[in-house]
Amino acid sequence: MSTQSVGPVGVPINITGLGSGLDTNSIISALMGAARLPVTHLTNVQTTIQAQQTQLQNIKSSLQQLAFSASDLASPSLFKTAQGVTSSDPTRVSATSTTGAGIGGYQVNVTQLANSAHRGFTFTSPTADDVLTIDGHQTTVLAGATIQDFVQNINSDADATVYAAALDDGTVVLSDRTTGDGGAGFIQVADSGGMLTEQAALAKQGQNAAYSIDGVAATSTSNTVTNGIAGVTLSLNALTPSGPVTVNVAPPAASVSAIQAQVQSFITLYNSTIGSIQQQLSTKPVATPHTNGDLGTGTLYGDSNLTGLLNSMRRTIYTPDASLPTGMASLADIGVSTGAATSGASTSSSLAGNLKLDADALASAIQTNPAGVQKMLQSWSQSFQSIVHVDSQAGGTLDTRINGNNVQLSHLSDQISTMNEMLDRRQVALQAQFAQLEGILSANQTQSSWLASQSFGLTSNKN
Repeated sequence: MSTQSVGPVGVPINITGLGSGLDTNSIISALMGAARLPVTHLTNVQTTIQAQQTQLQNIKSSLQQLAFSASDLASPSLFKTAQGVTSSDPTRVSATSTTGAGIGGYQVNVTQLANSAHRGFTFTSPTADDVLTIDGHQTTVLAGATIQDFVQNINSDADATVYAAALDDGTVVLSDRTTGDGGAGFIQVADSGGMLTEQAALAKQGQNAAYSIDGVAATSTSNTVTNGIAGVTLSLNALTPSGPVTVNVAPPAASVSAIQAQVQSFITLYNSTIGSIQQQLSTKPVATPHTNGDLGTGTLYGDSNLTGLLNSMRRTIYTPDASLPTGMASLADIGVSTGAATSGASTSSSLAGNLKLDADALASAIQTNPAGVQKMLQSWSQSFQSIVHVDSQAGGTLDTRINGNNVQLSHLSDQISTMNEMLDRRQVALQAQFAQLEGILSANQTQSSWLASQSFGLTSNKN
């Protein structure tokens, strides 16, 4: 006797054993388990290679980013010169350099700030549409408009010459959109509808800023002064009753803070990259990966290619360029080091080769020899990139390894697929064989029972 199920390739199979008393399903399962061991081995190899691929791809990407960061250190724009301008009291007078300016200190005294002219009006909501003319520009105000509607109408008009503000008592203040003394005929308003009634006491003529630079008096219609100090823009923010504000214009120089930030950015990325690679190199494979499920662990342990790369990268930090002058030939000369102690115990960071920036040393080097720092960084950057590119660029060592792994993974996938198809057919064949055996045993049992019954009948008749 037997029951039916569906085999691995979709054909009916017999689940036997009722006739023989054997657990044929378990027997077949055990036989197929042994037969599938080579497939399991290949699958484990495939998983290990895939894990290594992921790690190699991540390392390649990190190295490419690191090479880009190193190239930024060689960019001419990093050392572009500009003039710094400082103010002894920027809350009163602030300054920026727009073009080449005469270096030195300037004494700026502010006695008056520029402001705009304004007039005040009592607002009455119009009962009919009203056309208002301000400085020759017409504005239509709809019937029933509120004071807020009127203010919004004026302020949203890009062609208007004034701004409007509503006071709590129903007064509208119109102010020129530009500062400075424009004369007595300021803000001319024509309103035939009677919507605005002027409050003469609120009328005020605009005024110019009054200041002096090194004792030379001057005026400006704006609080932004561009012609007081050649190449410098002054912002007059407040009066200077306690005395003039000193504005200092420095000689053209590279930005120390920008260079420091770029070097620190490289160091941060460098430390992250070598830390990630070192972790892969130092992680040992687990003793029983197949039982622990850690097939991808330690796939790059002690990798000679990556070990050599790390050593080369670290050497570039201290190896001086023989073509450059002593004292400005390596990163160590501008304050970049592992921060290792000169005496006593070293830190774990310094032992790992992590870099550290002495910002003061870098600033001093830039200020005393900016051309030397630039030339050294450009030379070092090219050398460092050439080392990293051997592994990270297209067609490099990592690319070759990754492509080789891809080919191997493809072969493994084909092998596993072929072997699985063969095993599926073998399982079907085994099930058919055991079903046939079960049928023969069942037939034998039936015949044996019939012979036994016949024998029993003959014996009974004799008695």
